[in-house]
Amino acid sequence: MKVYGFPISPFVRKVHLVAAEKGIAVELALSNPADPAAEFLAASPFRKIPALIDGDFTLCDSTAIATYFEALQPEPSITPGDAKARAKAIWFEEFADTILIAAGGKIMFNRFVSPKLMGKPGDEAMAQQGEKELEPILAYLESQCGDGWLAGDNFSIGDIAVAATLRSLGYVGLEPNAATHPRTAAWYERVKARPSWGPVAALEDKIVSRALGG
Repeated sequence: MKVYGFPISPFVRKVHLVAAEKGIAVELALSNPADPAAEFLAASPFRKIPALIDGDFTLCDSTAIATYFEALQPEPSITPGDAKARAKAIWFEEFADTILIAAGGKIMFNRFVSPKLMGKPGDEAMAQQGEKELEPILAYLESQCGDGWLAGDNFSIGDIAVAATLRSLGYVGLEPNAATHPRTAAWYERVKARPSWGPVAALEDKIVSRALGG
């Protein structure tokens, strides 16, 4: 089973974390949507990453792939059974995928991806705009973090998606800070302590270091 993409993408990371939580073996196939391989295009005709190839089955979009993994391997579940908890889990995935990354992506692209990986100057004004947008978003997240998980007692896709996005913000020094967002920082440390996190992060570090010439 192959997952196409680049590991600094929170969407690619989300899929790998779900697979790791469930014990599903996946192979990362590095892919550049700007210069796509034919196999990648067959799985993702609109060049969305991640894309999945599982035998003759192809799929793209992180939410769709996570749903596929949940159906393939129902336990441990990443979607709580209780109606309210399940709805909360899906909300936090949506929050990560469309709100948190919308602001954070402006910073990450212009201060890391463009100058470090593409060799092009970033738009600092756009990065600063992202910083302003991020402030109330992080304040909201702080208000939602407690002693458990985002959707309640059970670790869920919501925790995975939000933590995957925060890891991307680490490339621009914006992972949760215990001094300013202590509840978020404590929750994030609990996510990073899960057995699924270490191997996914280690592979990412190795690939990014190589891409940066390290």
